Amino acid sequence: MTATQRCWEDVAEGEALESIAFPLTVYRLVMAAGANRDFNAIHHNSEVARASGAPEMYANNLLLQGMWERTARQYIGLAGVIRRLTGFQMRIFNTVGDTVVVKGRVARKWREDELGFVEIEMWSENAKGVSVGPGRIVATLPLQRGTTC
Repeated sequence: MTATQRCWEDVAEGEALESIAFPLTVYRLVMAAGANRDFNAIHHNSEVARASGAPEMYANNLLLQGMWERTARQYIGLAGVIRRLTGFQMRIFNTVGDTVVVKGRVARKWREDELGFVEIEMWSENAKGVSVGPGRIVATLPLQRGTTC
C-alpha cells in the first residue's frame, strides 16, 4: 500500500482506482474462515460446498467485503474514513482456484462543512464476470492543510 495520503482536492470524478487481484487459494479461504469465525464448511470444504449446490468451496461475505475495503483504502489512504458501504451483493460464487479482481471508480465528490466526501463505485470480477456489486463506498478524505497530505 502506498505511503502517501490522498487529499480530497486531488480526487477527480471518473478516476479509476487501481484494481487489486486476490487469488482464492484453499489457504486464504481457511484463514479467512478462522479470522472471522465463519466455520461453515461451505467456505473451506469442497465436498460440503458441492453437496449444498455450490460448484466448489467459496469466499464468504466478510472476506469479499475486506477486499473492497483494501482496494478503497489503497485509494483513500490511512487518514481516509470509510463512512458507508451500500449495494454489496454477491451475484455469483467466488470459488477456490479463481481470482477476484476488485475495481472501482470515483462516482462523485462533494464538501459538507469541513469534510471532503467521495463516493466510489465498487465491484468484483472473477473469470465468470461481475461476481459482487456494483456497490458504493462513501468515504471522507483529509482536506489540503499541509499536515496529512
